[in-house]
Amino acid sequence: MSAVERGRRLEYITIAWNSLEALVSLVAGAIAGSVSLVGFGVDSLIEVVSGTALLWRLHHEPSDLRRDQAERLTLKIVAWGFLALAAYIFFDAASALMKHGAPEKSLPGIVIAAMAVVVMPFLSRAKRKVAAEIHSEAMNADARQADFCAYLSAILLIGLLLNAFLDWWWADPVAALIMVPIIAKEAVSSWKGKSCGCDQACKPL
Repeated sequence: MSAVERGRRLEYITIAWNSLEALVSLVAGAIAGSVSLVGFGVDSLIEVVSGTALLWRLHHEPSDLRRDQAERLTLKIVAWGFLALAAYIFFDAASALMKHGAPEKSLPGIVIAAMAVVVMPFLSRAKRKVAAEIHSEAMNADARQADFCAYLSAILLIGLLLNAFLDWWWADPVAALIMVPIIAKEAVSSWKGKSCGCDQACKPL
């Protein structure tokens, strides 16, 4: 199997995993009233869009101008999505803190966050290896996005565990607030075309 084919397979796995991550997080977050879980779920949906853009790139020649333009447009949409998500999390988490809104304990949320802490670094390492072989900044940037997801999942897991075992109700909204600057930074990177290597889209694969 060629390096490009391995890269495509990794993107299929990433899209499938992020879709599962989004489904579990959004449902569990809505049931438990967890700001951080819902935010993590929406973030996973946004990353599905980003991953799909990179997968599309891996299936086309680098000289395809229309593809490059579409990829850049996708990144702009992703950037606005991240900004909207950061704003939503900030105001919802701040409101929860002021109202002392305690979320319910969420075992599914804990499980999916713990799994993400393990899965995402594994995907990141695999993508970096492929990126080095095919000299693709796009794949390398996508590996960095996997690291970004791992950071969020670790923050989410800590907040959920503190709430579940120590009854620290404020841990969930605080964990959500910690996510805000990380998500905002990713929004800026997406806008500049760095999340999936759009700034180097013409680099041969």
